[in-house]
Amino acid sequence: MSEHGYDEGHTVAGWAGCAVGVAAALALGAGICGWTPGFWAGLVLTPAALVTTWLLHLAGWGKAPGPRPAAEHPLTVRDTAAATGHPNCLACRSAGRSGRAAGVGRASSIPSARSGTASGPSGALVGEFEDQDRQGRAR
Repeated sequence: MSEHGYDEGHTVAGWAGCAVGVAAALALGAGICGWTPGFWAGLVLTPAALVTTWLLHLAGWGKAPGPRPAAEHPLTVRDTAAATGHPNCLACRSAGRSGRAAGVGRASSIPSARSGTASGPSGALVGEFEDQDRQGRAR
């Protein structure tokens, strides 16, 4: 699957979650057509697809957001960074994994509102309204 030169995220987690999701859709479809157990099976399998994908991602069978090096494209390559979490990854953040090494602070490219240097969408300085509460009253 890595012959095409780009990474669409073909992972064990992705394929397994997709397979469970397809089974859920088929069961729901059968349930809508009149097979009542299929409706209930589809309702159970739908969140199971999400949980399957999430757990396999956390176990290292998924990938971080964005492209991977070509050497990591094959399905048999596990993601060793999954144990600590991927930066900017919703699945890892949901599991409490930050994607940063312990003790490393988060750098912010946004200036502090107290500095008065950042401007909002209207062009006004962000720090200009810091002395007002939510109802617009002065503190």
